[in-house]
Amino acid sequence: MNLEYFANPLRMQKLSKIMLPYMILGMLICFTIGFYYGLFNSPPDYQQKETVRIMYIHVPAAWFSLGIFLSMGICSFFVLWRKHHVAHIASYAMAPVGMIFSIICLVTGSLWGRPTWGTYWIWDARLTSMLILFFLYVAYLLLPAFCKKTDLLMKVAAIFCLVGVIDIPIIKFSVEWWNTLHQGPSVIKSGGPSIHHAMLTPLLWMAAGYAHLAGMLILLGIRTRLYQQKIDRMIYKKIRNYT
Repeated sequence: MNLEYFANPLRMQKLSKIMLPYMILGMLICFTIGFYYGLFNSPPDYQQKETVRIMYIHVPAAWFSLGIFLSMGICSFFVLWRKHHVAHIASYAMAPVGMIFSIICLVTGSLWGRPTWGTYWIWDARLTSMLILFFLYVAYLLLPAFCKKTDLLMKVAAIFCLVGVIDIPIIKFSVEWWNTLHQGPSVIKSGGPSIHHAMLTPLLWMAAGYAHLAGMLILLGIRTRLYQQKIDRMIYKKIRNYT
């Protein structure tokens, strides 16, 4: 079974009916547990005090803003390699979700930075590269306004996205490559996480909540775009019949 199987709106509607309730339920469960552990069952940091709790929103948002753009890059590869129309639709369904997560990451990072660094913003390597990622999302979403032909848009958007993926390792390794105020990795690192389990537990629950939320929004986005294309074809067919 290939992706074209789900390009039919009826099949996507069936898939959505099966998956969406589980995603919503999983999101609510994970966020409830994550917020409970994060607010009431995790200790304050010895340096950052209660401000450290912003981490439970900020860090998963950063993870998924990077992960979604990387997934868009994978879809773009299949667009160029196989001219896969469904991969193009999936990539454009992911982009708004990733952009929202990047906004959450930047805003919460600024709120976190004020008591920690004494300023809301500094042109730090990690912060600057993350801001570039946000602009990449915005530019990607604006491409359809300049490319009206579907085939041309698919090619241009795929190339743009694959070039933009270069920013992902820059964000990831910026704290190691340059002198930066941003703390180094404490969860995904060689030798295992260095963060205390009392903080790691709510962080992972919140990340699971983000995963369910992202999956739900992306699935809805794909279904909406497929339905919109079907409506556009019907309108075009009626216009041709009248003319």
